[in-house]
Amino acid sequence: MTETSAPEANAPKEPKQPVDPQDSGVILISYPKIVFMWPSWVLSIICGIYMVFAKDLTGTGAINIGWAFLIVLSLNLIVLSFDFPRTTSFLVFAVVTALVLGAMLLVSKMPNLIPAVTNMIHSIKPVANAPFYFIFASVLTAIYIAVAILSRFDYWEVRPNELLHHHGVLSDLERFSAPHLRIEKEINDIFEYILLGSGRLILHPSQERRPVVLDNVFFISSKEKRITRLLSALQVRVRDDR
Repeated sequence: MTETSAPEANAPKEPKQPVDPQDSGVILISYPKIVFMWPSWVLSIICGIYMVFAKDLTGTGAINIGWAFLIVLSLNLIVLSFDFPRTTSFLVFAVVTALVLGAMLLVSKMPNLIPAVTNMIHSIKPVANAPFYFIFASVLTAIYIAVAILSRFDYWEVRPNELLHHHGVLSDLERFSAPHLRIEKEINDIFEYILLGSGRLILHPSQERRPVVLDNVFFISSKEKRITRLLSALQVRVRDDR
């Protein structure tokens, strides 16, 4: 006869697979997309420090710093505005390559084009003083502090035998069964994965119709491996008494 109930007290116990102390619980937090602005935040601080010591606010160094900040900010906004899965990324790379090759062909056929374009670019002089960069960095810093605080009031925790949802100012708690938990990992944007290793994690608790969808989970690959290792350490013992 096969039993799935708990073993008797005097029955020999099967040794369980040891669990890494670091895998006693995995914290999962879904962050807003503003976190991917950190390259612009870091560069704004660097630009501000440079402009503090810059002697000529309209010199070549200040102009180059302005161009660098605008380029990084533009790329950051593109990452926030669109998703770039693997196929789209290859398509973008192919389009950029085609444009570069087309520009090189155009320059070879029209050698007078480069001086005209160069003069037009040199006529544009994006310059900002130190307070501009520091104010920009301060606004992002305030937003990041608010995000960090709010994340402490809404997060998920995967434990060896249960899935916990911590939410609310008073730390409300929801419990779900974890032994039959299914997880799915999705990387919808290759650039977001490069910036913070982030992606989408989908949790399917047992006896729950709706899955739990967590977007922008940092370092998703390592956390997915930890969750898999954590859940695989659980053993269901089937005792056969005859």
